[in-house]
Amino acid sequence: MSTPDHTPGAKSPPILSLHDVWVEYGDKIVLEKVELDFEAGSFVSIVGPSGAGKSSLLRVILGQEVPTRGRILLDGEPLAPECGPDRGVVFQRYSVFPHLTALGNVVFGLECVKAPLLARLFGSARKAAEAQAADMLAAVGLGDALHLYPAQMSGGMQQRLAIAQALIKRPRILLLDEPFGALDPGIRADMHALITQLWRDYALTIIMVTHDIREAFGLGTRVLALDKRRHDPHAPHRFGATAVYDLALRKAAPGAVDEPAAQPANIAQRASA
Repeated sequence: MSTPDHTPGAKSPPILSLHDVWVEYGDKIVLEKVELDFEAGSFVSIVGPSGAGKSSLLRVILGQEVPTRGRILLDGEPLAPECGPDRGVVFQRYSVFPHLTALGNVVFGLECVKAPLLARLFGSARKAAEAQAADMLAAVGLGDALHLYPAQMSGGMQQRLAIAQALIKRPRILLLDEPFGALDPGIRADMHALITQLWRDYALTIIMVTHDIREAFGLGTRVLALDKRRHDPHAPHRFGATAVYDLALRKAAPGAVDEPAAQPANIAQRASA
């Protein structure tokens, strides 16, 4: 068995690696030749024009889809074909159960892990799960909303609930698919502060898709731009997207861009296309 490299300055192996990953639907190529490594503890923002395969990339990392070609490695081992508790996800549309309270929504995630057959916990096990869920809801700012139903919550509260659902299983990698796109600017700023704090507190590796360039550079430690390197106007489906820009950002602190951190105009133009 190999031993870790403790040589001063040695780079730690990536938590997640994609090698020559392709995603194809019939004769339509969405992603091609994707080669990426993700470091543990990084916050990677992914931008690019609509249809560039950003959400498809998240789905293959999550395990919802299997790439047509290529390999995905988690800690150097092939990624499991199904989504495990090591990966959590938050979507733009609030993925909460309307018939459950905030507490019930978060407890359900623990029930699926600890009682996969019945998805129910009883007695002391349920009390422990409820206490854990209440702590997580407090961490996302919903400590006073344990018994509210989603219909009684604002959009920002529902998204906080979705984040609590994702984090209750203690994932190592958190995937965010335009999670703040439907929120008002003021609430969005609050959510940026929240996700930055959770990233620090839970030592997460975050991979976030966004159309907002300011958000990408403001939150990320690294920005990836997906787009097609080759275009055929007569057969646009023939070529897929890949990472055309990969920018590491210098950070003064987690979640804050160190000055001067330039925002390349070509990335901004592509992401807003």
